[in-house]
Amino acid sequence: MRQVSLREFRTRGAKALVDVPKGETTLLVGQDGPVFFLVPVFGDVVKEDRELRRAMALASLREGWRLAEEAGGMSDEEIDAEIDAVRTAQQLKKVG
Repeated sequence: MRQVSLREFRTRGAKALVDVPKGETTLLVGQDGPVFFLVPVFGDVVKEDRELRRAMALASLREGWRLAEEAGGMSDEEIDAEIDAVRTAQQLKKVG
């Protein structure tokens, strides 16, 4: 993977990517570190977009799981109790 400075990419555009081999992912790097990935598209754009979104969603889930584990998480019983409390509150709201 090649790295290109964000400043160079902004000022030179496609010329900044001339040295990057065709099909290689490029990492745009700003002053504070990595900022964006430039991912080449092969074939069906819709399929590639769907796969990229799936990968991003999975990464987001992994981050959520990591944060939940750090926070101590909740037991199944605690989760069930919280769901029951919300359902009860909603039913009372409908009745009252």
